Amino acid sequence: MAVELHLHDIRKTFVKDGASFNAVERVELDVKGGELVTFLGPSGCGKTTTLRMVAGFETPTAGRILIDGQDVTNVMVNKREIGFVFQNYALFPHMTIGDNVGYGLKMRSESGPDVTRKVAEALEMVGLKGAEKRYPNQLSGGEQQRVALARVLVMRPKVLLMDEPLSNLDAKLRLHMRTEIRRIQKQLDITCLYVTHDQKEALTMADRIMVMNRGRVEQIGTPFDIYTHPRTLFVADFIGQANALPGTLEAAESPERGVMAAGGARFPVKLFDDMEYRTGGTIRLILRPEAVTLNSPDEGLLRGRVESAVFSGDRMEYVVALESGEKLSVMENYFPGATRREAGENVGLCFNSALTIALPEKG
Repeated sequence: MAVELHLHDIRKTFVKDGASFNAVERVELDVKGGELVTFLGPSGCGKTTTLRMVAGFETPTAGRILIDGQDVTNVMVNKREIGFVFQNYALFPHMTIGDNVGYGLKMRSESGPDVTRKVAEALEMVGLKGAEKRYPNQLSGGEQQRVALARVLVMRPKVLLMDEPLSNLDAKLRLHMRTEIRRIQKQLDITCLYVTHDQKEALTMADRIMVMNRGRVEQIGTPFDIYTHPRTLFVADFIGQANALPGTLEAAESPERGVMAAGGARFPVKLFDDMEYRTGGTIRLILRPEAVTLNSPDEGLLRGRVESAVFSGDRMEYVVALESGEKLSVMENYFPGATRREAGENVGLCFNSALTIALPEKG
């Protein structure tokens, strides 16, 4: 059965030139068995440091790491039963693919026939059946990444850790490998932590996402919740595209619904029932570009002028300058016969209230 993983109040402080800085601060995470959780955030946010602490390459300054109920905080790397897939593959160039994949088994002194069988099974699992005699330089980047994955999976680790494994691949191959990694992870029912800075990668692969910023956890949730209900301005801006329209909370009709004034108009907004809102206080309306519809100037809550209109195949992407001075990004599906706005055109803007969220200015 897949094992559970728990990070309790994990912190990491580094000292450089006599000064200390917190790379990771108070990370709390419970991972279910067989779950794939992505660590998502910009460079330097602490996601790789957190992953390295789980692997044992770094020791936490404080906190505990539990795998399958066992405290492994101070356990050596080779005793944790963890598999780590590196960004640069780390294959031995002088060894065949079979020897690369079977290296760990041989170090574990497994018998020759068992090594051969397990290597063949691992390579078949990643779609490289019969590649045992080839060398890394004879494979494409995607195939080398599959070998790196097979080398880890052949050891049957309790937890699979992956540090931006697709960053060196071209865009089309990344899309394919996302599907393959997810398929294999589900097939083996293995608990997995996956580091990435690619929002689409996280959204399409993860059961849950942990968004990090400056060493802290901003939000943990399913891809759907993270995208549709960002709880901070950082998450809203980092995950996909989002407009953050400033305004004032005129009334809180209930713990979950309010009325906002912005851009010269009043409209209903969704509130978080566990956040502090103050009537008359400044709030930000989080509005996804696809939640806005452009109409004729006399229709809609707000009015503006199209500054730019870009055709991107299946949709039109607009930037609209409101009468109040703010600018909004708008995306509309495009198909033959659909209305197409032009730069300089006056428009009215309608919002899908189900996709709008209000955050306190400090959120």
